[in-house]
This record gives sequence, C-alpha cells and structure tokens, in this order.
Amino acid sequence: MSLKNKHTRPSRREREILEVLHRRGRATAAEVQAEMADAPSYSSVRALLATMERKGQVRHEADGPRYVYLATQARRHAGREALRGLVQTFFEGSPGRAAAALLDEADLASMSEETLERLEQQIANARRARKEKS
Repeated sequence: MSLKNKHTRPSRREREILEVLHRRGRATAAEVQAEMADAPSYSSVRALLATMERKGQVRHEADGPRYVYLATQARRHAGREALRGLVQTFFEGSPGRAAAALLDEADLASMSEETLERLEQQIANARRARKEKS
C-alpha cells in the first residue's frame, strides 16, 4: 500500500502548512516556515513538505534552484475533510451533535438573515430527501 493511500488526514503541522499554502496560493519551504506559529527548523519543514507530497496533499514546481509548493486540494474540500475528522473524533461521528455544539442560541441570534435562510433551506432539503427514501 502506498503512503498516499495509507494516511489521508493531515496532522496538526500538516494542516498548518496547508493553511499557509491556501492563504498564499504557493510558497517555498522558507516562506511556509516564516508563517508557522512556533515553527520547526527549516529542515523539518522540508521533511514535512516531502511527506505531504508523498501523501498527495501538496505538489511542487521548480522555480530555478528552489521548489515552490502548492496545495493539491481546493480549500473548501480540504476544510470539509478536516471537519469530518473533527466530527468523528469529538462528536462520535454525529454531524447533528457537531452542529448543535456550534449553533447555540447566541450564535443563531447573531447570524445574518441570509445565513439563517441558507440553513433553513438545507434542513428542508434534508427532510425532503429523507421522505423520498421512505
């Protein structure tokens, strides 16, 4: 089994690197290191990037003598994958429990009408889909 198939969820440091790459679009190892909180050594950042490349999380392009790294997944997709991991780890795999934890009354009261309408529409669509399955 290849490393790319074996480990799909990024570690905390890998998520931090992906955040830098999504924010910047592309970056060298030195640029990634400069934006990391409590950054590891340059060689550690390069090793992390090499591991992430083997996992398929990033790719590189040669820019003269240096490598410039880019995330391979769109930010939205990567965010969904990270969220699924959090739901699995902290909410027993229940999206409903995660949503309830995120959306207490104070949070709902501060949301825009547009956001509330979008949530209502998603709930209505889910109810409709459930009825169609029955």
